[in-house]
Amino acid sequence: MAATLKDVASKTGLSIATISKYVNGQTIKQENKEKIDAAIKELNFKINYIAKGLKSNKSMTIGVLIPELENVFATHIMSRVEDTLMNSGYSTIICDYKNDTDLERQKLSFLLNRQVDGIIAVPTHLSKDDLAGLEIPIVLIDRIIDGVNCDCVLVDNKDASFSAVEYLINKGHRDIAIISGPKDVYTARERTLGYIDALVQYSIPLNESYIFHGNYDTQSGYNLTMDIINMQKRPSAIYVTNNEMTIGSVIALNECGVDIPNDISFIGFDNIDFAKVTKPNLSIIVQPRDEIGVTAANLLIEKIHDPDTEKRVIKLKTSLIKQASVSIRK
Repeated sequence: MAATLKDVASKTGLSIATISKYVNGQTIKQENKEKIDAAIKELNFKINYIAKGLKSNKSMTIGVLIPELENVFATHIMSRVEDTLMNSGYSTIICDYKNDTDLERQKLSFLLNRQVDGIIAVPTHLSKDDLAGLEIPIVLIDRIIDGVNCDCVLVDNKDASFSAVEYLINKGHRDIAIISGPKDVYTARERTLGYIDALVQYSIPLNESYIFHGNYDTQSGYNLTMDIINMQKRPSAIYVTNNEMTIGSVIALNECGVDIPNDISFIGFDNIDFAKVTKPNLSIIVQPRDEIGVTAANLLIEKIHDPDTEKRVIKLKTSLIKQASVSIRK
């Protein structure tokens, strides 16, 4: 026979009222929470989330909006988001808007019509007008939307680019190309500014012809690297600012027989596995993807339980993994 609230209360020595408060998402003492969690596990107590949702006027469902399922960065983060939400009793509806402006807005409307309790989004084209009047909490990942007052989790993109370019400069490079994302995307702007800041700090003249803007996809990384290879004065190093464009860039360099790092030094972004299988192994900027996902999910849960909490923008630190793809320039 299935365990009941009464069984959990008996096991813990706590009142049914306290057990009920915890099951329905209300705050209780940490020591009582630990007792209840242990009893629930031992008794295999099953929470009726449908009944819980009806009682609390919550769907116990979170909407998740990502650019595309092929995006390794987004899907890895959303896996951690889903794990964290599940541990708090929430299910997820994941929507892939395929980097399409209209579809992004359509999928947002779909989630709102499903009466989700909150949304976690990696936005590309959404504006403050799209989110105006939103009555449920939303947490943005990776990108800030101007004029939108909501929680956001991202990395320090300026610092990430600065550290990559500074490393190249310290290795003797002065002609450094950057393949960044679209000019109208917050993340791309910040990463480009970090690149510029490093050049300025080390008194290296900015060469506008070395700044390239792609679409954060493999094909644009490939095409722009082909443009770099065909330049009359090639840069001595390339810094690519996202995972998919990194892959496209390396494919282009390999196809053209460009030797990394003897012909061109290279720093990529955010795919440790890919960086390990290339020869030579790639130097790469790594984002704390697990921490991003868990932090975003916890922020949303807090906001659902206490809508009056202040807006938080959390910037996490990246790391630069230094491998053999960068040579010393004499």
